[in-house]
Amino acid sequence: MVYWRLPVGWKEHTVSEGIHPEYFDVDVRCACGATWKTRSTKKELRLEICSSCHPFFTGKQKLIDTEGRVERFMKKYGAQTVEGQKEQLQQRKSKSRGRKSATLPRVSG
Repeated sequence: MVYWRLPVGWKEHTVSEGIHPEYFDVDVRCACGATWKTRSTKKELRLEICSSCHPFFTGKQKLIDTEGRVERFMKKYGAQTVEGQKEQLQQRKSKSRGRKSATLPRVSG
């Protein structure tokens, strides 16, 4: 084990007074209804999304529509899944293989 020694003449630094913000004990409230206590420089915290309702943490997809963006996206791209995209890719590959073999000239040797 290695033990570190404090340098000679080292003094413990104290925090300057009057320059640090005041901390409050607050209840954080999410739009999903989850609440918890923490400390903050603000007296009140309200969140739109938290770890209880965020898709990354829950594994569930939750769409928050802002000015019809979701409808425009769904209209343009539709409800695509990974499996559906893989099937489309395989179909494209099989179609392109058939075309290439039919369009390439045969070389007689």
